[in-house]
Amino acid sequence: MRNIRLVVEYDGTGLHGWQRQLNGATVQQHLEEGLAQLLTHEVKVIGASRTDAGVHARGQVALFRTERTIPLHGVRRGLNSKLPRQIAVREATEVDDAFHPRFSATSKHYRYTLLTRADRSPLWRDRAWHFSDPIDLEAMRAGAAHLIGQHDFAAFRASGCAAKTTTRRVDEITITATPDLLTVDVRGNAFLRNMVRIIVGTLTEVGTGDRQPIQVAEILASHDRTLAGLTAPPQGLELMEVRYDGPRP
Repeated sequence: MRNIRLVVEYDGTGLHGWQRQLNGATVQQHLEEGLAQLLTHEVKVIGASRTDAGVHARGQVALFRTERTIPLHGVRRGLNSKLPRQIAVREATEVDDAFHPRFSATSKHYRYTLLTRADRSPLWRDRAWHFSDPIDLEAMRAGAAHLIGQHDFAAFRASGCAAKTTTRRVDEITITATPDLLTVDVRGNAFLRNMVRIIVGTLTEVGTGDRQPIQVAEILASHDRTLAGLTAPPQGLELMEVRYDGPRP
């Protein structure tokens, strides 16, 4: 039995997220159906991150098992020929039985993009949150500094989050601005449901002056989701990379 790891890139627009759903097509469904055609047997695909509807990825990691002897380049090319245009496999490698896309991961990198110019952009409508209010970058960075380290992030998770523990480690939050775009790169060992989007929503409220940077620390200590900011829209979020080479969570 072979264990094959895939690195998958996708545009989440129009998809109902990663995980199979009853109400619409998902990335997992398309991969499983494509592999079933290619390998002529049913396939279960496990992913590293259960991205939500509308969220994108360039570094999602997935795993499936097969006894078929198709070479790895044949798996990649053959599967890509059966996937819709918004999903593509970038890499296919063989791994040992101990590997698990989610439980073996040591860190993840998400990027959130905001379009900060006054006018909307058709080109960025499905890739960024149009946020035209003036933003104080230094205030956002000061607020973000309170989130670095290992903390209980209960205040920054969606109400439907089923995680057994809310303690997570955030290693870095980098906020970068260009004339039209602002990106928030968040790296950590693992993330709760909507955690990055709630962090971004809260930091934008700091950036507009609706909150003070110190309030981020107060929200974190409260463990109360109702005290944190809004959940930023899904289209600005992208899973950039999942790593397996650092300290375990």
